[in-house]
Amino acid sequence: MEILNRMQSPTPKFFKKIRNIGLILAAISGTILAAPITLPAIVIQVAGYAAVAGAVATAVSQTVTEGVEEKQKDQSVKSSD
Repeated sequence: MEILNRMQSPTPKFFKKIRNIGLILAAISGTILAAPITLPAIVIQVAGYAAVAGAVATAVSQTVTEGVEEKQKDQSVKSSD
């Protein structure tokens, strides 16, 4: 499956939550990094790590899809009921 198709395919519920948490984490850390006030170096460093972690979590969780095999299993279970 190509990456563009994976990104546009439906995402399972659990990974939608992970994606949203990653987006929130990246947004908060981006706000801290762009703050116009002087912050301690450790706060800036932690915000940088949080931004990377949020971006990675968002990207990875967005590429997880409900596979064709899973859809076929779901359909066969529903039809047997």
